Amino acid sequence: MTSTSAAPSKSVFPNPWTQLIIGIICMVMIANLQYGWTLFVNPIDDKYHWGRASIQVAFTVFVLLETWLVPVEGWLVDRIGPRWVVVVGGLLCGVAWVLNSVASSLGLLYFAAALAGLGAGAVYGTCIGNAVKWFPGRRGLAAGLTAAGFGMGSALTIIPIAKMIHAQGYEHTFLVFGIGQGIVVVLLGFLLLVPPASILTAAAKLAPATGRAHADWHEMIRTPIFWVMYVMFVLMAAGGLMATAQLAPIARDFKIDTIPVSILGLTLPALTFALTIDRVLNGITRPFFGWVSDHIGRENTMFIAFALEGIGIFALYKVGNDPLLFVVLSGLVFFAWGEIYSLFPATVTDTYGAKYATTNTGLMYTAKGTASLLVPLANVLTTMTGSWQAVFLTAAAMNILAAIMALVVLKPLREAYTSSLAAAAPSAQMGA
Repeated sequence: MTSTSAAPSKSVFPNPWTQLIIGIICMVMIANLQYGWTLFVNPIDDKYHWGRASIQVAFTVFVLLETWLVPVEGWLVDRIGPRWVVVVGGLLCGVAWVLNSVASSLGLLYFAAALAGLGAGAVYGTCIGNAVKWFPGRRGLAAGLTAAGFGMGSALTIIPIAKMIHAQGYEHTFLVFGIGQGIVVVLLGFLLLVPPASILTAAAKLAPATGRAHADWHEMIRTPIFWVMYVMFVLMAAGGLMATAQLAPIARDFKIDTIPVSILGLTLPALTFALTIDRVLNGITRPFFGWVSDHIGRENTMFIAFALEGIGIFALYKVGNDPLLFVVLSGLVFFAWGEIYSLFPATVTDTYGAKYATTNTGLMYTAKGTASLLVPLANVLTTMTGSWQAVFLTAAAMNILAAIMALVVLKPLREAYTSSLAAAAPSAQMGA
């Protein structure tokens, strides 16, 4: 049985660029669920004194469900179309923040985080998948721009959220933004359409036999390449997620969160400035490094970006107590982190083919959920040691290790895999 949403529509909206813009706006609307969370941690702790480690468990629950269920949600999209998956996802996102506004127990906070994760994952996975279907010849660009909406979407609302929390409390802020963001996603979800047969046919023509495998997820997980990339993704994602969730607590402990910083004539409190710049750079990096990798290779780009991330985190630890350097270096950290959401999907598709790319890249994306398990450990380490030193050094080391693995482990494995496929292709053709 096929839903009417899965049939080609005669609406004025079946246009690739219109669909791309709709997907980007939906991603912008759910970005605060991850990137705006850090602004709420301290106010929640100030009110209930649950401890930041306990509060950050909610962030881990959110990321786990936002990532680990993406393959399942992709399977639903393939069968009923993108419309209802995004509509339900937007509804769940809105309800989650409304619950956060009244949560007076950790249990309710965790339950709201679970709903937010389900909703955000449905929207994220659907919009990325829909983008690459509508742009068969420019999948990298479409996926990068869509992912950029999630990476930099909260930049537009960081200042309003921070001001509303200060003026009216975090509860009111959760309620207002939760309802507003949810309504926008639900309404736009009804406008998402399945590409017409002409675009799907064009996509098939753009996938000639290249000597590369078209491996489904069963075959993919049997190869060491997948697990090497999975470990690298976890190493990279863990450091970035720690920074995402802990930036406000770090700035407070450094005693610089409210100190004014001026850059290019704009003056803002250090934390607000950092969060705004971070979101912009976290979005720009996705299409930028995707474009770079098209020219110099995936692994070479990974090495440059991952090493830059490690250096940035270490520098933030050493001199981040200076307000200006805190803003600049946190921006560098996010610029060198967000590219994982374009480089790894591109590398997976390069290696295993485009036929099962949606499911395969969704399975790789679950590494972000695995990495989120490490986020609460940052608070545990801080409590045990009395400083952020162990957190910074651990995160920097993980990034440097991932950079080395890109050239020393992943690149030789992929070259050998591609060579074996190329060698097998003539034999298969002769056999046929």
